[in-house]
Amino acid sequence: MDTYSALNTTLVKLFNQIMGIERKCLITEEFKDISTNDMHIIECIGLDRPKNMSSIAKQLGVTVGTLTIAVNGLVKKGYVHRRRSEIDRRVVYISLTEQGVAAYRHHEAFHQEMIAGITDHLNEQERELLAGVLERLNEYFQKKYEQ
Repeated sequence: MDTYSALNTTLVKLFNQIMGIERKCLITEEFKDISTNDMHIIECIGLDRPKNMSSIAKQLGVTVGTLTIAVNGLVKKGYVHRRRSEIDRRVVYISLTEQGVAAYRHHEAFHQEMIAGITDHLNEQERELLAGVLERLNEYFQKKYEQ
């Protein structure tokens, strides 16, 4: 197999495997009422101070309308709080509930375990090389497809 074919096959398989593994590992009995997409919204909201809907939508690459539908579900399920700004009532701030923080930590642990599994057998130079190659790959996709 030539380099082009090997890279193409590997990238496609890797993407599909990560998505499938993430789906299986994240949606446990405790979090069976949410999707991996919901988990990514929870991850984007994060543990810091509340974020406004516009910044979350921008980070996720979706419209505020699309995000609103998903956040409505997360509010109903008890993962997210929604609060209007005191200064500008048009601005809506989102933060995680205790249940949302638990989901965030679950997702974070999955990623930490995944990265540890990938890098534990690499030396420091190999880790840096892998990080650099993946960073350049990410930059390419951002420039090419997220404009």
